Amino acid sequence: MTHSYPAAGPVKLHTLLAENASTKSLISGAVKSDLVSFDFDAPELVHDGFKPMVREGKFDWGELAIVTFLQAKIYGKPLVLLPAVIGGRFQHHCVAYNGEFGTLKPADLTGKKIGVRSYTQTTGVWIRGILQNEYGVDPAGVQWTTFEDAHLAEYTEPANVERAPKGKKLKEMLFAGEVAAAMIGSDMPKDERIKTVIPDPEKEALEWHKRTGVIPMNHMVVVRAELSKQRPDVVREIYRMLLESRDLDTRPVDGLQMRPFGIEALRPSLEMIIDYALQQKVIGRRLSVDELFDDTTRGLGA
Repeated sequence: MTHSYPAAGPVKLHTLLAENASTKSLISGAVKSDLVSFDFDAPELVHDGFKPMVREGKFDWGELAIVTFLQAKIYGKPLVLLPAVIGGRFQHHCVAYNGEFGTLKPADLTGKKIGVRSYTQTTGVWIRGILQNEYGVDPAGVQWTTFEDAHLAEYTEPANVERAPKGKKLKEMLFAGEVAAAMIGSDMPKDERIKTVIPDPEKEALEWHKRTGVIPMNHMVVVRAELSKQRPDVVREIYRMLLESRDLDTRPVDGLQMRPFGIEALRPSLEMIIDYALQQKVIGRRLSVDELFDDTTRGLGA
């Protein structure tokens, strides 16, 4: 379905954007615009909006997990990336085990059953890539237990991915020992039994960052291709507002801005997540960083 936008003047856009540490000022209206206004329509868990975005074209613009966007690009969905990170973090701490069942190190994971919300979940792709390329754990040698399918209906999971029994929950399976480890993002259980598979993950992540220049992004910003083509002025205004909101809401910590903007700042991280997704058969061909953008969004932040 193609969409048509007014040729000039103000527009109101159907928007998928959750309030977080870099969007508060935009969502509250503290960052203002005479050109664009927003109909915010984010579900309680913003990732529940990703399927409607890529399958139905429900939103004019919004946040989207970077791996979901890479798959959307592969499958020809009419979405264009903006060089703007909505959420990012180091991922080394996001693979955990239950210490009640003994110690688990990266080298112990081969042959084990590991739980992750979805095989294509961006956090999972980052961690599997880190485990493979830094610790020698081949994802093909692990049995992956998942709870959801991919956001893209066209995607077929690898043979070593199985769906958890209906009604099971990832954290419950971890505590019960039904999975040896689990890949969990921001809602890791606060429980003394939970240990990280990668020892001293904060130190490891910072050393990895110094070596690679990578700051792992989770969610970035996308717009409909038609909006970018028909109203580049609106897309530039969205970027300006997002950057202003980020600068008001998210200060660098120890010199690190975890929500970088601009293609060159993002290039090492985008190249790495493309490499990881290709290694893990999440995408079927290598994408270049530049083809993720169009003539409008490629110039943003330059």
